[in-house]
Amino acid sequence: MQQQSDPPKATRTTDVMSAIRAKVASRALVAGDRLPSIRGLATTMGVSPSTVVEAYDRLVAEGLIRPRPGSGFYVSSAALPPLALAKDQPQRDRAVDPFWVSRQSLDAETGALKPGCGWLPAEWMPTEALRRALRGLARADDAVLTDYGATRGSLVLRRILMARFADEGLEVPPEQLLLTASGTQAIDLVCRFLLRPGDTVVVDDPCYFNFRALLRAHQVKIVSVPYTASGPDVASFEATLAAERPRLYVTNSALHNPTGATLSPQTAHRVLNSAAAHDLTIVEDDIFADFEPEPSARLAALDGLNRVIRIGSFSKTLSASLRCGFIAARTDWIEDLVDLQVATGFGGPSAVATEIIASVLSSGFYRKHVEELRRRLARARRDVGEKLQRIGIEPWLMPRGGFYLWCHLPDGRDSADVARLALADNIVLAPGNVFSASQTAAAFMRFNVAQCRDPKLMPTLQRAIGR
Repeated sequence: MQQQSDPPKATRTTDVMSAIRAKVASRALVAGDRLPSIRGLATTMGVSPSTVVEAYDRLVAEGLIRPRPGSGFYVSSAALPPLALAKDQPQRDRAVDPFWVSRQSLDAETGALKPGCGWLPAEWMPTEALRRALRGLARADDAVLTDYGATRGSLVLRRILMARFADEGLEVPPEQLLLTASGTQAIDLVCRFLLRPGDTVVVDDPCYFNFRALLRAHQVKIVSVPYTASGPDVASFEATLAAERPRLYVTNSALHNPTGATLSPQTAHRVLNSAAAHDLTIVEDDIFADFEPEPSARLAALDGLNRVIRIGSFSKTLSASLRCGFIAARTDWIEDLVDLQVATGFGGPSAVATEIIASVLSSGFYRKHVEELRRRLARARRDVGEKLQRIGIEPWLMPRGGFYLWCHLPDGRDSADVARLALADNIVLAPGNVFSASQTAAAFMRFNVAQCRDPKLMPTLQRAIGR
């Protein structure tokens, strides 16, 4: 029997080079990172040190890495191409691409209808209270108008948040709370802090589409679990944690986006038990909390900020123009997140924004504003739901609060096709697969009931679905 010979040295050298290139391409190694030692990599890959030396020399010649005498080899600053998020996955129909939907909503012309967007119309927002706060800001110290924001953000606004958390049984001392430049930046900071390229993150299916967009930017593996009327499907969640060993789970608890569902206490306890068993950290986005008529189960409150990180912002009830978010987490994590925010943004959120937000939140007007929003949205959910049903579009459930209806289209219609047809009439819709990591929500669409008041919307939808 002929004995199999070892592969030639040239092939082994190429294998080492390919392994390094793959790590750089996936951003497991980034510019400035030190490569493994020659002996260490030789042991790991089962090759001789001379093979690694040759591979490193060739990669130096290519410009991918550079030597640093007495220190080792490092990834060159010219090694990585720009990160093009739209190219990270196979190109899909732009009607179901999260970036395209976001751009359509944000850049829509003045007369465009935006039932697919994620914010309330300007006339529903507390503009008079904001104007009063702006006038009051004119009398503020010069430093408020000119200086960088404090690294942790306004103490006044943090104390307001602490009082709000205490009302739900979550005691958060000042050292466990950080204000950020926005709610999206809060998630981004947490991802920068906890994740590395190649890590696995769990999301709901469906979930808020910018969760997926942001996670794509962090070069992680996204896995999803089906979302039910009472929270994530627990059996699927537990099986996914056992099989994938994810680092993070990102979710909404109150008035889930896009479904409007509410997390039940039973599901919340099982999710936390599974997270503890698998050393999973949970990011709970609580941005829709003020729209609930009564508070529902919160993972952060049940967990006490042990392995749950609470984030949120003020863009849905106050103003998307005054960007400010927050992170509530373990004290040691907040300390590191403060440094990370300084490194990436040099300081906390704008003092102008936090002063205005604190002024409105501390006024008696805000409570009345939120109560009126809840009443107004309850009417809109009922009215829009009935109109949609008359043309064959069925709400998946009727939410307890908020402004979203997650709806099933009739006759197997693909919501991407409907969205494409509506765009021709200057109507921006949010088709289901934008929210679905598994791409199994083609028959669904999310509607913002506060943006569904124009009389031409329903006839356009009726034509688009062929009814």
